[in-house]
Amino acid sequence: MEFKWEDGFTIATRIEADGAIVISANAAGLRSLANHFMALADEESAHSHFHLDEYNSLEDHSVELIVEKLPD
Repeated sequence: MEFKWEDGFTIATRIEADGAIVISANAAGLRSLANHFMALADEESAHSHFHLDEYNSLEDHSVELIVEKLPD
């Protein structure tokens, strides 16, 4: 799976006290995430996934984000 990152992207994640998951991103970050979702959707195998965290593309103090494709 090949991911396309937009220049200048910023993406952060957090979990609110009520359990809500919040993804905050600038326009380039939203485009990057959209590219990732499209790449994942195009994968042939179910259970393909990607991980993002503060050491891999997310802003400091972000919670890990795992997006997984389920079987159709």
